[in-house]
Amino acid sequence: MKKIAILGSTGSIGTQTLSIVDENPDLCVTALSCGKNIELLKQQIKKYKPHLVSVSDEEDAKKLIDSLKDTDVRVVYGMDGLIEVATDEEADMVVTAIVGMVGIRPTIAAIQAKKDIALANKETLVTAGHLIMPMAKEYGVKILPVDSEHSAIFQSLQGNPQKAVEKILLTASGGPFRGKTYEELEHVTVEDALKHPNWSMGKKITIDSATMVNKGLEVMEAKWLFDIPISRIQVTVHPQSILHSAVEYKDGAIIGQMGTPDMRLPILYALFYPERRSLSGEKLDLFDLGQLTFEKPDFETFFGLQLAFDAANAGGNMPTVYNAANERAVALFLDKKIRFLEIPELIASSMSEVDYIKDPSLEDILQTEQMTYDFINRLKS
Repeated sequence: MKKIAILGSTGSIGTQTLSIVDENPDLCVTALSCGKNIELLKQQIKKYKPHLVSVSDEEDAKKLIDSLKDTDVRVVYGMDGLIEVATDEEADMVVTAIVGMVGIRPTIAAIQAKKDIALANKETLVTAGHLIMPMAKEYGVKILPVDSEHSAIFQSLQGNPQKAVEKILLTASGGPFRGKTYEELEHVTVEDALKHPNWSMGKKITIDSATMVNKGLEVMEAKWLFDIPISRIQVTVHPQSILHSAVEYKDGAIIGQMGTPDMRLPILYALFYPERRSLSGEKLDLFDLGQLTFEKPDFETFFGLQLAFDAANAGGNMPTVYNAANERAVALFLDKKIRFLEIPELIASSMSEVDYIKDPSLEDILQTEQMTYDFINRLKS
């Protein structure tokens, strides 16, 4: 029996992880956390019977405690609650499915508690990869990628030495605005940006895909996961989202992983690595597929992607500025307070204005996040 704790159980990755639990009776859920979706969490508690759950705020925790008074479930809240879920003694593995930098502290705590990590929280490595990866090595913890692209790269590396890798080919769907000009993006609405052509994801990640900032974050995450320089990571636009990413080796061979756009596949692989399990649902049919196409990304129109390379090359706390500025800008866009194109503009302004720190500590990273938020709040107030 493999026992898992899930950070972010009511989100897209969290709910799909639980669907895998439904199909694998040797998976057991020991602890869950969610933000504000308390009603869904109650349903999950009833079905999966965790002994520990965490919610964002104290008031929701009090209400949940009252509704669970006839059970043995312990309810906690806030950052302390997330850390309790991440370090749950019964869990063998922690699935980090929360979005944003809030995932850093629980992930560090889980590593220190010697829990293997199924990583879906890309911000953890984007902002603190220089702290996380050495720590995982020190504690003998596996970090198994859940993002479809990073899982594909991980699978494509199996059985081959790191020194044989020439470059990583990180694929991108191009989002709903692939092929659009900068001028055509002037009047994009929230509703337009939430219409991803291939993937079903949460709102924040869907907007990130539309700006291609998500791909920029994935570039930075890949650097740390696979210990490879940014200069050897190539973004390739692949509209069909069938080749999920690939690795080019020094002899010219390219090994990639293909499949239908189904996030359950990388989740399943992370949960049971190195074993491969059966997965329900539609399988890829090459005869029906017809063709695969590949394009160079438009760095000028989607300049948020170029800013990611700039942040990664600058290093230090610049990836944190990039990520934090994007988080705040996306929130403003979803609230219809800024235009779509202001998202990368705010990232660029923040990277110019927030003080650079060459070798940031965890406290420096968290302080940089707040400084970036403060800068944008002053700019847009």
